[in-house]
Amino acid sequence: MAKAFNPKYPSTYDLRTRAKKRIPKFAFEYLDGGCNEDVSISRNTEEIRKVQLQPRYLRNRGISATKTKVLGMEFDTPFGIAPVGLQGLMWPNSPEILAKAAFKHNIPFILSTVTTTNIERASELTEGKAWFQLYNPAQDELRNAIIDRAAAAECPVLVLLCDVPTFGYRPRDIRNGLALPPKMSVANILQILGKPTWAINTLKHGQPTFETLRPYTPEGLNLKQLGQFMDKTFSGRLNEERIKPIRDKWKGKLVLKGVASLQDTEDAIRFGFDGIIVSNHGGRQLDAAESTISSLTEIAAKYGNQIEVMMDSGLRSGPDIARVMASGAKFTFMGRPFLYGCGALGKQGGDHTITMLKTQFKQVMDQLCCERVEDLPNHLIIN
Repeated sequence: MAKAFNPKYPSTYDLRTRAKKRIPKFAFEYLDGGCNEDVSISRNTEEIRKVQLQPRYLRNRGISATKTKVLGMEFDTPFGIAPVGLQGLMWPNSPEILAKAAFKHNIPFILSTVTTTNIERASELTEGKAWFQLYNPAQDELRNAIIDRAAAAECPVLVLLCDVPTFGYRPRDIRNGLALPPKMSVANILQILGKPTWAINTLKHGQPTFETLRPYTPEGLNLKQLGQFMDKTFSGRLNEERIKPIRDKWKGKLVLKGVASLQDTEDAIRFGFDGIIVSNHGGRQLDAAESTISSLTEIAAKYGNQIEVMMDSGLRSGPDIARVMASGAKFTFMGRPFLYGCGALGKQGGDHTITMLKTQFKQVMDQLCCERVEDLPNHLIIN
């Protein structure tokens, strides 16, 4: 196994356990939590793991290859790094750690509008290969300015977020003062003092801010004012009227993230999207949501030959990736496992987590005697 792999942490569970010890409680709970009673976040993974795959041991076969294509681009494995907001809060400099690792391993890295590095830096670290996820601004002028920056940075894919028409109700974040407007309590300060490595790295890299949005944020805002600015400036609601000018302006591939129904998939095709990411925002928005694997199975069966169907939310391992690919996805994305990796191992976290997942996924391919990623649906056991 590659040198990047640390055998002390061979699973996402091990990384999560280690990360929890190194990240202040308020930041770890922001990463780890869902919404309301956490039903959706649990359901996502539980139902992925109900999917069963059948090996074919006695047929002639060559070496299993994990390379796959999506949106006309070839990647070394069928998974990428999903957009996550406030990454630098969870582990200092983590978006840059993950962008570098993604580029090294030839997998996609999606930069969130509200994470803690900017479009230009992500593009620099990935040599123009970073995808950009747009949290749709309420004002056309701001929207166009951000899209122009993504185009100038040569981002090949623009990802529009559609599953945040309102902020999720997240009890942990409310207790910890991380709901908008955020605040830093005495308890949070004490938690920071108890995590010296996190604190030192935060001092080194600076207090996390929305770096992509810095040019548009008025100077001198306190935390309450920043929260009000974000609430006023961005609208998570998308419809045909808002999508059309983006489709007309953006010359690269356009993907809709947060799709959970046949109706929205049909609309995405009609509106000219190149792909969709089936997602329920990692279980952070609607606790009564259908699991992503259930949505994916129905959507891929009906529309998989008309639009590139990808999925995130709930995947934690190589076998999970294989289960989702066998269920009809063309590609997968994960968020939390990579942040657990950064929290556990710092600068080595991205490299380690990608290596771990690649190794796990390749083992499943070999065990199934499956030569190509696109053949995984042939191993699906349909109950």
